[in-house]
This record gives sequence, structure tokens and C-alpha cells, in this order.
Amino acid sequence: MTISKGDKLPDVTLFSMGANGPEEVRISDRTTGRKVVIFAVPGAYTPTCHSAHLPSFIRTKDQFRAKGIDEIICVSVNDPFVMGAWAVATGAANAGITMLGDPESSFTKAIGMDFTASPVGLMARSRRYAMLVEDGTVSLLHAEESPGTCEISAGESLLAAI
Repeated sequence: MTISKGDKLPDVTLFSMGANGPEEVRISDRTTGRKVVIFAVPGAYTPTCHSAHLPSFIRTKDQFRAKGIDEIICVSVNDPFVMGAWAVATGAANAGITMLGDPESSFTKAIGMDFTASPVGLMARSRRYAMLVEDGTVSLLHAEESPGTCEISAGESLLAAI
């Protein structure tokens, strides 16, 4: 079942790249008592994710913070090493965007946002979406129909809806 507005996020462990290597990050630790934006991409360095989706949140980060957003989190079904390198390569690290890897697709599957596109080598990946989460509950969800599209899930679109 796909997550929707009003649903509580599952408490799953993801991974970030810390100073000494991969670190576990529980979703509940990042969302409880906080207002957080979570957006997901099918894959780090993939064309739309790299040139449109992640940059849209880098561009709008200050506007989100002005609206009371405590943290912006990018999730991808990639390992924390890839997510850490991608954060540096794109400027997301300097912008303060939290990059979390979901290497086993556990979070992605738990919220029903997984898909597979075998012809292009994307297995058990995340659909493209952006959501506003308040105290662990989804209050706004923008999910794209096509993984190659970044319109309603872009930073500017989510920002306009808040």
C-alpha cells in the first residue's frame, strides 16, 4: 500500500555518510517533533535526479527554512558511499541537504514507493516524490507518475503547496 497524506512514516533505519564512514539514521529520530521535507529520487547521478530534482531543493532550501522546515532529506536506493559522494559533487552537502541511502530499499518498500525498470538497470528503486512530514506524519505528498519527470515533486512545487 502506498503511503498517503495522514499516514505515519514507518520507523526504518537508513544510512548517511559520516566523518568515520556509514552511520545509521532512524527516520523517527529525524521526524519526531519536527517539520521535515523528504524527497526521493530513483538514483544518485541519474539524469533527472542529478540535473533537476536535487538542484531544485538546493535552490529552495532557504525558502523552506523560512517556512519553518527543520531539515530537507534526500532518499535514494543507493549505498551511503554513493550518497556521500553525490552530496559533495552537487553541492548538496554544503547546502545542508541530508543525503540518506536506502540500500536495501526497506524504507522505499515500506511506504509503497518502489518500482523496477529492468530495461535501464534500475532494480527495486524509489519512485520520485516529495513530502512534507510533521511530527512523523505525512501532511503533503507529491508523487510523480513517471520516474523521468520532475514537476510536482520539485522543490518549487512543494514549496508553493506549503
